[in-house]
Amino acid sequence: MWRGVERRVNRRFSISARKLSVRAHIPWYLRWGMILPFLLAAAALAWWSYNYGLELAGFHRDQTQQELSRLNDQVSKLLVENSRLSDKVAKYESDIQIEQANNQATVQQLKSMTDENARLQEDLVFFQNLTSASGKEVDLGVHRLTLERDKIPGEYNLRMLLVQSGQRARIFNGSYQLVATVVENGQSTTHIFPQDTLGNSQFKLSFRYYRRVEQSIQLPPDAQLQSVQVRIYEKGSTEPKVRQSVSLQLNQGVNDVQ
Repeated sequence: MWRGVERRVNRRFSISARKLSVRAHIPWYLRWGMILPFLLAAAALAWWSYNYGLELAGFHRDQTQQELSRLNDQVSKLLVENSRLSDKVAKYESDIQIEQANNQATVQQLKSMTDENARLQEDLVFFQNLTSASGKEVDLGVHRLTLERDKIPGEYNLRMLLVQSGQRARIFNGSYQLVATVVENGQSTTHIFPQDTLGNSQFKLSFRYYRRVEQSIQLPPDAQLQSVQVRIYEKGSTEPKVRQSVSLQLNQGVNDVQ
């Protein structure tokens, strides 16, 4: 035990013991005051080296900032110009649509006028021939009888021109009736429009020389129309004065005057 204590004493206080150094105490703020200038100088040197390296590589910060600012201004101007052009294009598109609608209406009106002009010329030629061929006796006839299918299923349009020829034509008072022959469920049947010729003012007639008639009839959608017969009744008579039939396919009438 005593030997152990003796060894420890010899190691601490003998010639072979570690040297003891004495240093002066420096406050922390003085220590940082001496280190901080070196750190700032190192940071400034690093920043200068970075900028110098960029300049050597062809990158100039000031010029880049100016170019970026110029590009931002140009983008803003282009956005404004793009918005203005978009509004102008929208206005032009609206004007074009209006112009196209007006052109279509004009074309349709011109077509209608052309068709009306052609119809009037045909009527003029027809009445000229009728006048030159007419005698003293009054004759009632059905001319230009046509039958057309409408867009609505089961609906058909019939057109005809009633003419009284003769130099002493009197006012014709009467009515007309339409008899449609159709095929339903494999059987042939008839539909009469109207059922009573005296009770429907839509089918009344009163004219001296001519009368243009347009009439629509409605049949069952599954019925197949074969023909329509027009019957002209003079007022007070139960027998038709004129019968004329027209086929949906041929649109050709056969006149039968009584």
